[in-house]
Amino acid sequence: MTAAPTHRRRHWTRRPNPLAGIGSVAWLIVVIIPIYAMISTSLTRQDEALGNALDPPEHPTLENYNTVLHSGFGHLLANTMTVAAAVVAIVLVLCVPLAYVAVRTRSFWSGAAFRMFLLGVAIPAQAVVVPLYLMIAKLNLYDSLLAVILPTAAFAMPVSTLILTGTLRDISEELYEAMALDGASPTRMLFQLVIPMAKGGISTVVVYSALQAWNGFLFPLIFTQSDGPRVLTLGLFNYVSEFGVNIPALLASVVLSGIPIFAVYLVARRALVGGLMGVGGK
Repeated sequence: MTAAPTHRRRHWTRRPNPLAGIGSVAWLIVVIIPIYAMISTSLTRQDEALGNALDPPEHPTLENYNTVLHSGFGHLLANTMTVAAAVVAIVLVLCVPLAYVAVRTRSFWSGAAFRMFLLGVAIPAQAVVVPLYLMIAKLNLYDSLLAVILPTAAFAMPVSTLILTGTLRDISEELYEAMALDGASPTRMLFQLVIPMAKGGISTVVVYSALQAWNGFLFPLIFTQSDGPRVLTLGLFNYVSEFGVNIPALLASVVLSGIPIFAVYLVARRALVGGLMGVGGK
């Protein structure tokens, strides 16, 4: 009798990488220490704020957060959320069809227009702020939320289009051909194939454009003046006076301002990383 053949299982083991572990811990410390110092200082009193920021507060207090919440924070938050939502909507409505046309159209003019559009990645906002100011003044949009929304969306579109183009190129050509054989029009392909298959890239664009709008400072500073269209980044000036800075209240405002966008990042962080790596459509 012959012995039954035996099958050996292969055990794959990951080799330890101490350098990567040390680097990860070092980076974690670099990130956590400023966050800890910011939260710790926001819980201290004004007369204790100039001490060592790494020391825990001797008399923790929430008075600084109470001061922020009763200093028009709700109005600033509502304006910022309006700007972020409008920017995300504009970017998605324009960039998804633009990326679709760039991927599916093989003509010279389509490629040239796409490359021309991507030149916006190399143009800093500071270089065109004066022409933008003149345009916004001519359109009677100065000192309004639209004066912040439109330029922010415009500068978020080149990178968003680049991300979506990489995502749409991951969609198999056979899927397009199958829908074409079924008589699907390009519009139907966009809504029934492209958008469902590009959820990762779309999520990346949502988080990216929302971050650009939420953290924007230059456009609100230049294109607004009154308290009506004021956003969170400009609201930090409420705690800066001619004679000093209310450091604990300032940092409390920073903490409260970062919570909503941090929550959005936690929900969509995997899609954000995947989309930026070019695998969002898989």
